[in-house]
Amino acid sequence: MRLRLQGVSKSYGSLRANDKIDLDIKPGSIHAVLGENGAGKSTLMKLIFGLLQPDEGDMFLDGIPIRWQSPEQARAYGIAMVFQHFALFESLSVAENVWLGMAKHWTLAAVSTALETLAHQYGLAVDPNALVHRLSVGERQRVEIARGLLARPRVMILDEPTSVLSPQAAKALFAMLRTLASEGCSVIYISHKLHEIRELCDDCTVLRQGRVTGRVDPRRCNDEQLSALMIGGAPPPLVRAKRDSAAALFAVDALSVPAIDEASERLNAVSFELMPGEILGIAGVSGNGQGLLLDMLAGEPSDDSRLMRRVAGHIRFQGRAIETLGVRSRRRLGIIAVPAERLGRATVPELSLADNMFLSDESDAWQLDHRKLRDAAQAVIADFSVKAPGPEALASDLSGGNLQKFIMGRALRSAPKVLLVSQPTWGVDVGASAQIRQQLLALRDAGAAILVISEELDELFQIADRFHVMYAGHLSAPILREDATLELIGQWMGGSWLLAQQAPSVAGAARRVHH
Repeated sequence: MRLRLQGVSKSYGSLRANDKIDLDIKPGSIHAVLGENGAGKSTLMKLIFGLLQPDEGDMFLDGIPIRWQSPEQARAYGIAMVFQHFALFESLSVAENVWLGMAKHWTLAAVSTALETLAHQYGLAVDPNALVHRLSVGERQRVEIARGLLARPRVMILDEPTSVLSPQAAKALFAMLRTLASEGCSVIYISHKLHEIRELCDDCTVLRQGRVTGRVDPRRCNDEQLSALMIGGAPPPLVRAKRDSAAALFAVDALSVPAIDEASERLNAVSFELMPGEILGIAGVSGNGQGLLLDMLAGEPSDDSRLMRRVAGHIRFQGRAIETLGVRSRRRLGIIAVPAERLGRATVPELSLADNMFLSDESDAWQLDHRKLRDAAQAVIADFSVKAPGPEALASDLSGGNLQKFIMGRALRSAPKVLLVSQPTWGVDVGASAQIRQQLLALRDAGAAILVISEELDELFQIADRFHVMYAGHLSAPILREDATLELIGQWMGGSWLLAQQAPSVAGAARRVHH
């Protein structure tokens, strides 16, 4: 076996995150580790990568006993990991970040050249000279993937690697992973996309509540069988009410924001209308202007934006221009935004869940009502099945999926008139994803206008009434969900519609859209 774990356990106080885990990873295999949020996947990967040490049990790499004392030691022996939460220095460039984790014989120039090669070979395009603090979530994940690929490891761990990729780019990534596996590299693949696991992986180990509950060949399973192993059953089907035509509640008219530099996002005369009782989806590979668009709609552009950009166009709510209003004033109108960045923007990592409830409070109270905040946080924890010790738990202590459930629960609890959300189910397991999507549909059915920015095309096809696609700061014509296909939207994500806006298929679809 390339990697073997026998009876590995790890506890955090009274919480047993991993309980006598046995795991066998064969050379040249792509092995899925599947489990709901809080099942112990992240802890197990940290043990393999040397970020944590097991309380008990044994680990072997190519038959040799191992017990890493640090990630550096694990990397030296050929273990690479691409994290769901990124470990990048904001003030450094992409190439500098990658260079810091490479062997000493690598030069900065060689790293830059290698990154450009990866961009052409695998579709992980990112500017080596771009500063990390100006990158979107998707671009940051591409940096992490590239860093892992350059190390050419014996074992590569990937945590939700396709969450920011178009279907075509995901297929290219799969081809690259199969090539790596054929060369003898063992790949540990963590994903909540069950169809990916069935398509890509040779083996699958399922965790639930810190224990192994199954070992299967995913190619011989369907989604329902994998869901049953993971959460005890298939999630219920989504239910939506029929949408009635109505006047726009929220509208954007020719919104343009020039880029600060070549590495920055821009918006080019973006226009759309958002109706009450509608979910409008915006698809696109991350980094094409979605993050900047959400910032402008929420009323919180960066300091760079205020000083260095010339913004044109209008943002209207109930016919009133609101582009001069700040984020707090927009919240008072019932416009709530949920950014993709969980730690640092959506939550303050060092604060408790209760104190983080204050971030969505629209009141002018200068003194915190701690009891009210604790009660509100406890309600979100209970309603959204957030695995946390209680309202006093720090945001940074939650797993990525559980933190996302808390953030979405907090936003939905405020019953917004307009909800602007980016990546609502990023890194969330199949059961929790279904719950969040059903809550979004329920809010839609109650009359709210909802904008969902997502790279998860399956998600948009499940919940969106209409689509746009963003590419290089441009927004496509809208298309009704029933007129769209995965192949068509995937092509649009590559910018094909910019060259063929007048094509009959596009024009015909656009004519059918309800304005």
